[in-house]
Amino acid sequence: MTQGRPGGGAWAPLWERDAELAAAEHALSALCSEMTTEGSLLVFSGEAGIGKTALLSEVRCMALARRAKVLVARGGETVSTVPFNVVRQLLQPVLVSLSPEVSREYLGDWHDIAGPALGITEPGSGRPEPQAVCDGLVDVVSRFARVHWPLVLIVDDAHWADQETLRWLAAFAERLADLPVLIVVAHRPGEAGGDSARHLTRIGEAARPTTVLRALTPDAAAGLTRATLGEHADAPFCREVWAVTGGNPYESVELLAKVQDSEMEPVESSAAELRALNRSARGRGLVARIQELGTDVTQFAWSAAILGSEISVELAASLIPMPLDDAERCADRLCTARIVSRGDQGLEFVHPLIASAVYASMPTATRTAFHGRAAWAVTHSGRGAAAASMHLLEVHPDDDPELVGQLRAAATEHLAVGAPDAARRCLERALREPPRPEVHAHVLYELGCATLLTSPVTTIGHLREALSMTGLGQDLRVDAVCRLSQALVHNDQLGEGLRAITEEAAKLPDGPAQLRLKAVHYMWEGIHAGEEDSPGRSRRLAALAGPLTGRDNAERALLILRAFDAMTRGENAEEVVELCDRALVNGRLAPGLGWTDTEWGFELRLMLGGSYAFADRLDRAESLFTEAVRAYEAAGWSGGHLARAHAFLGYVHRRRGRLRDAEKSLRESLRLADRVGQGGLPMHWEAASMLIDTLLARGHAEQASAVADHYGFAPPSASTIYVPDAMSVRGRLLLALGHREDGLNELEATAKALTARGQYNTVLAPWAYDLARALADEDPRRAADLVADARVQAERFGTDTAIGEAVRCAAALETGARAVALYAKAVTYLEASPCAYEHAVARVEYGVASGAVEELERGLALARACGADGLAARAERELGRL
Repeated sequence: MTQGRPGGGAWAPLWERDAELAAAEHALSALCSEMTTEGSLLVFSGEAGIGKTALLSEVRCMALARRAKVLVARGGETVSTVPFNVVRQLLQPVLVSLSPEVSREYLGDWHDIAGPALGITEPGSGRPEPQAVCDGLVDVVSRFARVHWPLVLIVDDAHWADQETLRWLAAFAERLADLPVLIVVAHRPGEAGGDSARHLTRIGEAARPTTVLRALTPDAAAGLTRATLGEHADAPFCREVWAVTGGNPYESVELLAKVQDSEMEPVESSAAELRALNRSARGRGLVARIQELGTDVTQFAWSAAILGSEISVELAASLIPMPLDDAERCADRLCTARIVSRGDQGLEFVHPLIASAVYASMPTATRTAFHGRAAWAVTHSGRGAAAASMHLLEVHPDDDPELVGQLRAAATEHLAVGAPDAARRCLERALREPPRPEVHAHVLYELGCATLLTSPVTTIGHLREALSMTGLGQDLRVDAVCRLSQALVHNDQLGEGLRAITEEAAKLPDGPAQLRLKAVHYMWEGIHAGEEDSPGRSRRLAALAGPLTGRDNAERALLILRAFDAMTRGENAEEVVELCDRALVNGRLAPGLGWTDTEWGFELRLMLGGSYAFADRLDRAESLFTEAVRAYEAAGWSGGHLARAHAFLGYVHRRRGRLRDAEKSLRESLRLADRVGQGGLPMHWEAASMLIDTLLARGHAEQASAVADHYGFAPPSASTIYVPDAMSVRGRLLLALGHREDGLNELEATAKALTARGQYNTVLAPWAYDLARALADEDPRRAADLVADARVQAERFGTDTAIGEAVRCAAALETGARAVALYAKAVTYLEASPCAYEHAVARVEYGVASGAVEELERGLALARACGADGLAARAERELGRL
C-alpha cells in the first residue's frame, strides 16, 4: 500500500495507487532510456474526487526527478468552448519565452497556421481548415518533443478540454510510435459528448488499457485517517470516515482536515458528527461554508468561478466591482479555507468540484450579469472578441445590437485560427439576440459560410433563410446563391441547386452578376454525368462563350467551362488551349480565381488544369496543380481541396509517364480524402479511378483491384463526370483481372453513355481501344470499326497523344508488314507526345512486331524510367527470345 510521498506525511489520494504509479514508473523509465525511439500514453479515468489530479501530480514529480521536460494543462468546465485553450496552456509558456527567430524555427512551415492557434502569432487573412491546424500542431509538438527529450505532456480533466485540443491530442497520440514523449491524460468517463467524446475514445484506443481509478477500501481509509489524525484514531471512527465519504479520496481528505480544524477526537463517540461535517465539503454545505466567510468573499468566489481558470485577482475584482486590496483579502480568506490556491498563473480552485458547486450556486440573473461584466472586462483588457465570446454565449438575449456585433467579430477571429465550430456557436447565439432586421440576413449568410465545409445540410437552411430576407446587397445575394447551390450539389441535390441559380438569375439584369450565375449553372451541369441534353447544353455554352474576351472573372469562368466541354467532346485541341489561355491573365490565374479564392468553386480550376492536361499541355497543367498544392498547404487547407489537388497533380504525373510519382501523389490524395469522410465521396472515386489507371499502367493489377474493392469502385455508374472516365478505367480493370464478360459489358455501357452525351475524347475515355482489343478475335469487323471511328475522333482532336494511341491500337489489329508500319507511325507520334508511358508501350510493341532488338531495348529503358514494371518485364521476356 502506498503510504504517501517520499519523505513525508500522508498523501491521501495516492493510497492504493501502486499499480498506477508502477505503470507511470515503467513508462518514464522507457522514455528516459537512451535507446528510446518511441513514446507511450497513459489514460486514467474515474469519478470526481477519486484522485486523478493527485496521481498526475505525483507523475509530474516523478518525471521532474528524472530531469524530464514536463508540460501540464487542465480542462475547465466554464472554458470548454474556448478553442485551443488546453493546448495553449501546454505550449504557450514555453513558446512565448522564446525569441521570435527561435519561435519561428520551431513552427517552421506551420508558422502561419499553428502559430495563431497557439496564440503566439497574429492570424492571416485566410481561414485555415481545422484539419490543417491539427496537422500543424502535431508537427510542431513532434519537433518540440525531439528537441526537448525526454518530454512529458500531462492533461488533466480532459473531459472539459476544448474539442480542438482533443482533436490534436488524438492525432498526436497516434504518432507515438516514432516520438520520444509520454502523454498522461485523466478524465471523468461519460462527461464529454459529441466530437469531444469521439476524440477521447480515439485517445483511449491509442493508450495502454485505460486505468479506472477505484475508491479507497476501508483499510486504506483507516490508514489515511490514522496518518492524518494519529494512530489513536479508533476503528469505529475510521470505519465511519470510509462510510461517510464512500472511500472518495478528495472527500476523505477534506473531511479529515475539518476534523483537525474542529479538534474533534477521532473516537467512536465522535463518529456521529462526521456526516454533518462532510456535508460542508461539497454542494450546499460547501456553498454555506463560503457564505459564512462574508458577502464580499462570496461575490469574489462567484467572480472567480465565472472566469474559470488562471484567475487574475484584478480581473475578478473588476467584475464585482471591488477595490484591489479588498479582493486580495478575499482571495487570502478563500485560500485559508482551502477553496482556492495561488499558482504561477493566478488563482485556481483547489478542486473542480468546488468550482462547479460555486458556479451552480449563483442565482441565474447574477450569473448572467457576471458573464456580461466578464465579457466587457476581457474585451477592454485587449484580449479581443474571441476571448470574450465564452462569456457572451452565456448572456441572456436582450435585443442588443452591440452584442451581435461582438459575436460576429468573435466568429471572424475563430475562423481565422481554424475553429469553425466556435464561430458557429457565436453566430447561432447572435441569432437568438436577435439581430436587427438590417443585419439579420448577414448573420445567416456568415453562419452558412462558416458551416459550408462541415455541414451542407445546415448551410442550406441558413442560406435559404438569408435569401428569404431583405438586407443582402446584390453581390452578397449572388454569392449566397452560389454557395447555396454548392451545398445542394454536395448534398446530392443537383436539381434544387440549378433551380436556385435559375430563379436568382431571372431577377437580375444583364451584367457580371447574372453572367456569374450562368457560369455556375453551366459548371454544375457540366460535371453531372446524368444530364439529359448534353449536346444542346454544349451548343448553348459555345454560343455564350464565343464572343467573350475574358474581361472579368465571370467571362473567364465561362471560357474555362467552354474549354472543358470542348475537351470532353474531343473538339480541336488547339481551340481548347486557346480558350484556356484567354481565361488567364498574363499566363496566370486572375485575382479572384486563385486556388484559395472562395468566390468560385475550386471545380472550375480543376476543369482548367484538366483541359490543359488532355490537350497535351501537361507543362501548364503541372504548373497549375503544383501551385494548387502549395497554395492549399500554405493556407492551411488540408481537407477535400488539397486531396483533389494532389489527385490531379498525381494524374499529370501519370500522363507524363512518372508512374511512381503518380502513385505516391494519388495515395496521398486518398489518405487526405479518408480524413474528410470514409469512402463514397466524389473525391474518393476520382482519386481511386486515377490510382487504378496508374497501377494498371505499372502492371500491378492486383493492387488496382484492392483499391477498387476498398473504395467501392463498382456499379452503379457514377453520377459525376470523372477525369479519367471512371467507367473506362473500370472496364480495363475487369479485363486485366480476367473478368472478360464483365469487362466487355462495362465497356459497352460506357460506349452507350458517352456517345449519348457527345463525349468523344479518346484520351479522356479510351474505352474504344480496350473494347476493340477484347473483340479482335471473336468480332474483328466490329473491332476494326471501333478503331476506325476512334481514329477519326482522335484526328479531330489533333494531339500527338490522341493520334498516336489510335494508330497504335489500329496496329494491334493488323499483322505482318502492315502492323509494323502502323507501329512505326504510332511511335513517331508518341515520341513527340509528352506522355512517356504511352511512348514506351508503343516502342515495346513496335519492337515485338518488328523483332528489332534496338527498339525493344529503347522501350525497356523507357519502361524502367516510367516505373512500368509490367511493361519492362514484357520487354525483357521478348529480348530473351531474340
